[in-house]
Amino acid sequence: MFVQPGTLYVVATPIGNLHDLSPRARDVLATVGTIAAEDTRHTRQLLRHFGIDTPLISLHDHNERDRCGELVATLAAGASLALVSDAGTPLVSDPGYHLVCAAHAADVPVVAVPGPSSLIAALSIAGLPTDRFVFEGFLPARGPARRVRLEALVREERTLVFFESSHRIGEMLEDLVAIFGSEREAVIARELTKRFEETLHGTLPVLAEKIVTDVERRRGEFVVLVRGAPPVLDEVGADAMRTLSILLEELPVRQAAAITARLTGLKKNLLYARALEMAAHKSA
Repeated sequence: MFVQPGTLYVVATPIGNLHDLSPRARDVLATVGTIAAEDTRHTRQLLRHFGIDTPLISLHDHNERDRCGELVATLAAGASLALVSDAGTPLVSDPGYHLVCAAHAADVPVVAVPGPSSLIAALSIAGLPTDRFVFEGFLPARGPARRVRLEALVREERTLVFFESSHRIGEMLEDLVAIFGSEREAVIARELTKRFEETLHGTLPVLAEKIVTDVERRRGEFVVLVRGAPPVLDEVGADAMRTLSILLEELPVRQAAAITARLTGLKKNLLYARALEMAAHKSA
């Protein structure tokens, strides 16, 4: 028997190449009572390819909260259920979080059926440090909000990993150059495991130019990886930190850093980074 009654299976599905669906995932999808899918049309094509006719129910961002109750009740009554997204591992920038939380709250067993993940696949081939990394998923769609988020990450020392869509990749890279600078190393993994898979290495300006000037390279799905910032020796003394702290009580971060720089002679970028850290700590 491939599945246990009353169990929720979180099943990873291919991100492109159908051969990446594991034998265990195939068996689970063929044996559970129902499959909860982000897009039933998309998942039906996958199931048809493998000759699986398990019933489908839709579970996406717009109905997940409403459907959690009935699905958990069905599981508690002894049914088995598989959760899948359109591609890759559910819950990683995909629906499923509320269902998994509800299942745990009801003491329903939740079992992972691991497999493809564009996040892990990109990290494995990027050639950037992977011992510590930060997954940011999709940045805000609007430019001002996106830049604010990037400014908060500019001193992050771990490798940064982002997802991005084809219609925003150019703007996102231009914002990365403006905020992270021209020397930061990065990698773009495009269309992983698919026919036009491509991995690009270089500094942020080089990658931005390759994407912005080539319409074909702006197609598909993107994982963008950025090397973390180099460690900064703390050159800010106690007096400068006290000045910065006082100014932050009355002024925006950027203005407080600029005035402190004028008063102390320290680099504005260094003070700005410290001001961001202080503001984040205060709001936490």
